[in-house]
Amino acid sequence: MSLENIAPSSPVIHIRGLKKSFGNNAVLRNFDMDLNPGENVVVLGKSGSGKSVLIKCIIGLMQPDEGDLLVFGDNVPTLSHDDLDKMRVKVGFLFQSNALYDSMTVRENLEFPLRRHWIRTGKENVNDLVMEALTNVGLADTVDMMPGELSGGMRKRIALARTLILKPKIILYDEPTTGLDPITAKEISNLMLDIQKKYNTSSIIISHDMNCVRITANRIVMLIDGYCYANGTYDELKRSDDKRIRQFFD
Repeated sequence: MSLENIAPSSPVIHIRGLKKSFGNNAVLRNFDMDLNPGENVVVLGKSGSGKSVLIKCIIGLMQPDEGDLLVFGDNVPTLSHDDLDKMRVKVGFLFQSNALYDSMTVRENLEFPLRRHWIRTGKENVNDLVMEALTNVGLADTVDMMPGELSGGMRKRIALARTLILKPKIILYDEPTTGLDPITAKEISNLMLDIQKKYNTSSIIISHDMNCVRITANRIVMLIDGYCYANGTYDELKRSDDKRIRQFFD
């Protein structure tokens, strides 16, 4: 099923019964969740609970053992290499480490996804796309700088600009504020909200930073013991009497 054939109210990501084990370690046991159009969903869980495994399965970097994992109606585990590449144009992935190329300028880092996905466009249009993405993160003046010349917060913004250059419908954020000071972390969280509003993106956010969670989440999915233990807004879950939920908010 193509994106054009999906009704506006249908989830852009639909996961049911997802399972993934490493030897005897069952990380995802029977995980269910949906991501709706224009929604930010934070997946919350302890370290090692399977959050990063989940988003690697979504983007096709890891194969689940069982379950349905539909992105824009296509079951990701069954996609060919070419179809995965086409899907990844619509799904941006912000790595925890930023994954910028130190030997490339900011401009070259942003141009890389356009070449990687064989997007044919004129030289002037490439420059327009680069400058638009940098302007969206407030760093148009860094275009000819090297990543090593930038602060941690600036590198995070550049990584986000590189994700935005393909104008993805979905963005997967892996610990977007890790290693940042509280002020910069808040700026990145608010920038994520600005992007959601400007482009109507749908996002899955993996984060331990509860300030980031509070700012960005329309809804929280709690990944505990390999399945969706709880599902609700920040305020709803914060009011819970369940000790396994409250430990994240106390």
